[in-house]
Amino acid sequence: MKKLSTLALVGLAAALSGCVATAPTIGDTSAKTAATGAAGGANAENANSQLEKCAKSMGTIAVVEDQQATWFTTMQSYKLRSTVPVLRMLIQQSNCFVVVERGAAMQNMQQERALQQSGELRNNSNFGKGQMVSADFSLNPSITFSEKGTGGVGAALGAFGGGLLGAVAGGIKFNDASTMLVLVDNRSGVQLSAAEGSSRNTDFNLFGGLFGGGGGGAAGGFTNTPEGKVITAAFIDSFNQMVKALRNYKAQSVEGGLGTGGTLAVDGAAKPAAAAAPAPAAAAAPATKKKPAPKKKVVPPATK
Repeated sequence: MKKLSTLALVGLAAALSGCVATAPTIGDTSAKTAATGAAGGANAENANSQLEKCAKSMGTIAVVEDQQATWFTTMQSYKLRSTVPVLRMLIQQSNCFVVVERGAAMQNMQQERALQQSGELRNNSNFGKGQMVSADFSLNPSITFSEKGTGGVGAALGAFGGGLLGAVAGGIKFNDASTMLVLVDNRSGVQLSAAEGSSRNTDFNLFGGLFGGGGGGAAGGFTNTPEGKVITAAFIDSFNQMVKALRNYKAQSVEGGLGTGGTLAVDGAAKPAAAAAPAPAAAAAPATKKKPAPKKKVVPPATK
């Protein structure tokens, strides 16, 4: 009987320890991505120290995601959702642009305006026309994925050692992600900047094989790092590269002006405006009047 009581207490202790282990932890660092903290206006809290910052904003920006693109479909297979929220936070934390809403929340904005027009809102709600801020620029993200696979060191060790060593080496996998950001001027449609970034995460599945089980503690957290963290780090790299380039921004120019035909003429086609425009005539020098020759002074003859 005493033995059963002891076993019951051990079981209860194990159950309680399990409850403690599964309790949620607020601010758990193992669950964070490279994009951390928060943004409020021009201020940022606990932002990644590697994120580029700007002393003043360069304009308003909307993040527009092509959800029909192949990369977006691939992202869904990794159980990842839209890139827009994390990009918007990074942009606001950097203070390089002011973010405006052009996503799903636009429906809510329109709904409030419809309620105002229907007379349902209070008279001082101030939802009249002319309140929205235009987006000076659009930022278009894209992702290039590299599937998980054994490579390099793993293949070499597997061929060399075989057996357990080969199985351990086969668990070394690399997750690569390359991201692209394209910045477009909304008024002209001109691409202002494009930047590529990358990130790599090494997934050491070997810990579970060596120590038994699926991995736990620090090793388990490292093993279970999701692809989303790799992509987020790659986007930070892309954004940093873009900000560095924009700090030294110089507008591209075309002779004759943008969109007027350019300077690359095609045989048989109308000449580009830049080539067809006559060169401005040189201003003629004003004619100089010749000064009349001085008249000779006539001296009358002397009288006798």
